[in-house]
Amino acid sequence: MPHATASWLVDNTALSFTQIADFCGLHILEVQAMADDLASAKYTGRDPVHSGELTHEEIERGQDDPNYRLKMQKAPVDVSRTKGPRYTPVSKRQDKPDGIAWILRNHPEISDAQIGRLIGTTRNTINAIRDRSHWNIANIQPKDPVTLGLCSQRELDAAVAKAAKRVAADAPAEDEAVEMEVPAAAPRDDKQALIDELRREREEATKAAARAAQEAEAEAWLEAKRAAESKGEQEVDPSSL
Repeated sequence: MPHATASWLVDNTALSFTQIADFCGLHILEVQAMADDLASAKYTGRDPVHSGELTHEEIERGQDDPNYRLKMQKAPVDVSRTKGPRYTPVSKRQDKPDGIAWILRNHPEISDAQIGRLIGTTRNTINAIRDRSHWNIANIQPKDPVTLGLCSQRELDAAVAKAAKRVAADAPAEDEAVEMEVPAAAPRDDKQALIDELRREREEATKAAARAAQEAEAEAWLEAKRAAESKGEQEVDPSSL
């Protein structure tokens, strides 16, 4: 019962809000709201000394040193919670749509299942508020569920962190899927295209030089053959026969 314990410490000790929030696992603004009577719910104080969680000496040590962190003497008895939707007092059930609208607007990365566990609502209600088909949509005003008392700041922060981690894990998979859709024969960049063009020109020049050399050799052979034939005719004079 962290809220009830924090309420007792605010009313009966001189501990700082930071010390009380750290010991009870609450946000400092929740503790400050209790001290200023601005909290949405009024909690009956619960004495942690009577339950053995704190001692008077530990409280005095914390009051003497604002930077001292209170140490729990005995862990509170865990109360098992049955499975099912999160229980919300009747007086706060009308605030659920406002809390859902606030989460949808400020933390769209949180899944519907997380919202359901956090506030104690159903997917149908969440979807109705998201697509503005809720029967009371005209009167729904987004409000922080922590301020409304529907959940604690720690629970909300944990849900946001878990959702952010899931989004970060899904991002590489989406990038990989996009890369797989790219055709295998992707167009080359300008540099590679220039290199290929120069390589083709060099190969064509080499082939042209080889053809020119072959043609020159054939021409030289023909000239030599003609010269030989002409010389043979001159050596055999028909008039001498």
